[in-house]
Amino acid sequence: MADADLQLVARRIRSFPDFPVPGVLFRDISPVLKDPDSFRASIRLLSNHLKETHGGKIDYIVGLDSRGFLFGPSLAQELGLGCVLIRKRGKLPGPTVSASYTLEYGKAELEIQRDALEPGQKVVVVDDLLATGGTMRAACELLGQLRAEVLECVSLVELTSLKGREKLGAVPVFSLLQYD
Repeated sequence: MADADLQLVARRIRSFPDFPVPGVLFRDISPVLKDPDSFRASIRLLSNHLKETHGGKIDYIVGLDSRGFLFGPSLAQELGLGCVLIRKRGKLPGPTVSASYTLEYGKAELEIQRDALEPGQKVVVVDDLLATGGTMRAACELLGQLRAEVLECVSLVELTSLKGREKLGAVPVFSLLQYD
C-alpha cells in the first residue's frame, strides 16, 4: 500500500521549467491538494512514518507558513495531535518570538506565539517543500527559543541538489519525494 500511495502522490507533482526565474524547475504540489486520494495518501504516508519513527512521543505538529499549513493540521489530526503555527512576521497576535533567515532575494522573519509551547515539548516541523533549508532552520531556531525539542522535520518534496537538510544539522529530515 505504501508504494501505491507514494506513486499516487508522485504522479500528482507537476514540473514547470524556468519558474519563477530562468533556470529553476518548479515542483508544483497543487494537483496533490486538488485530488483527495493523493492528498489523503500524502498524509497517510507522513503519519505512518512518524508513528514508526517516534511512536507516541510527539506532542505537537508545527506547520510552517504558508503551505505547511495545508499539511500540518491534517497530519496532526491523523496523529491525534494539535497543530502549532509558525507565521511570517506580523501575522500573529500577542507576544511572539522571532527568527530571521536569508532568502535568495533578501531576508525574512518567522514568528511563533511565546506561549505556543512549553519547554521540553516534542514537536515535528512540517512544510510542503525542503529546498535551501533556510525556512526550516529558522523554524528550528524559533522552537529552540521556546526550549521545545524538534524530533524531526518532514516535507512532501525535497530538492536534494540544494542541500537544505545540511542546514538543519543534527535534526533528522524526512521527505516523501526527492528531486535533484
